[in-house]
Amino acid sequence: MSQETLHLLVVDDQESIRKLCATVGASLGLRCTQAESAEAALAELDSDAPDMILADLMMPNMSGLDFLTEVKSSMAHAEIAIMTGHGSIESAVQAMRLGAYDYITKPFRIEELKLLLERMREKVQLVNENTFLRERVNTETDLSGIVGSSVKIQDVLRMIARLKDTRTPVLITGESGTGKELVARAIHFRGQYAKRPFVAVDCGSLVPTLIESELFGYEKGAFTGAARNKEGLFESANGGTIFLDEIGELPLEMQAKLLRVLQEKEVRPVGSNTRVKVDVRVIAATNRDLEAAYKEGTFRKDLYFRLNVVTLHLPPLRERKADIPALVHWFLNRFVPGQNIHITQAAMQDLLQYEWPGNVRELENCIERAVALGSQNAIDVHDLPPAIRRFSEPPEAQIEATPVKSSDLAELERETIRRVFEQTKGDKTLTGQMLGISRATLYRKLKRYNIGQSSQMGAAVGVPK
Repeated sequence: MSQETLHLLVVDDQESIRKLCATVGASLGLRCTQAESAEAALAELDSDAPDMILADLMMPNMSGLDFLTEVKSSMAHAEIAIMTGHGSIESAVQAMRLGAYDYITKPFRIEELKLLLERMREKVQLVNENTFLRERVNTETDLSGIVGSSVKIQDVLRMIARLKDTRTPVLITGESGTGKELVARAIHFRGQYAKRPFVAVDCGSLVPTLIESELFGYEKGAFTGAARNKEGLFESANGGTIFLDEIGELPLEMQAKLLRVLQEKEVRPVGSNTRVKVDVRVIAATNRDLEAAYKEGTFRKDLYFRLNVVTLHLPPLRERKADIPALVHWFLNRFVPGQNIHITQAAMQDLLQYEWPGNVRELENCIERAVALGSQNAIDVHDLPPAIRRFSEPPEAQIEATPVKSSDLAELERETIRRVFEQTKGDKTLTGQMLGISRATLYRKLKRYNIGQSSQMGAAVGVPK
């Protein structure tokens, strides 16, 4: 892990003390800033968060202990040492109880201050490294979720291996629940940029009026409620990767602004006249046919070609059913590690015959449900959802399935959502889980396809009119 420059904030109403601490901190390679009061320091925390803080105990208006409490409530990771010329055992004990890293009494020797700052720096670096390693382990675990030996999934893994060390824009396509974000994370975390930021953005769930400020940030006072400067998601991803999921849901106005960012490699926060340079690899994903969308005029053609330098298509689960047994055992090991739960042949046969409109996410939910409701020893047909176990039930007990009548992608999506919506009897939460899409996305698609209107629901779930 690279050694990044840590930020030391010195808070003291005496300028001479601030300058001395900043000079000592700078000699240790720290980036030092100063604040003459606790209030001034708190006002800057969000825009320029410190890793380490030296704060005086006795300051006008707000004491060092009150300041310590405020900082720990919002920035638990920051290490704080208290300085005082009125040292006492009681104040030292109270500061430590409130979460201070240490306590130093004025006047102090420079070597004493150096030693304190070095110890604080070592702890911050150790915590950061542990956090990084923990995230890396979690990521590696997530990466192992790309399970399968079918030709199609092996092609996907080969593409990930080729793209992981490049800055080439990638467009990932595939139905909901096929694992598009998993693949985006694999491209980022398996390559040489793994130590840099990875920021995932669900474009479909962003509130339209806030999309620009979320992506590009804003200046203090830019609009009502903008109490301080805020960095946008593009700046947060600087040097790394930004994953724009459901890119097809961006409004046309925002598509134009996104295109400008991709071309000029800079963003302009809302309310600011200053542009900020960003170096970000863009991975976008969609379950829509963007080529058809730009021909229909609902997606910008120039943005489509800017994003679509390399296309990586994820196959639906129904096209790689040979991977289902391996996926089932992988999910079992994840949900009940160490327990040897097996699945009966009849249950596996049902899983293999089902069409999986919600893809791998639906299979994951199915196994989690079976583990929760089953005998804890084996998963049998009766542990599966009714829509899946119909294949092994008598014909009269089966739920009539409506075949998909069109190969058109939008029609296929509409039929899939409608079918799952019927199977869950209008339960939007369960429908979203089975389809592997967010609640906001589900609501939008229900509205787009006119599914779930009162008259339709009555017919769909058998509710008397």
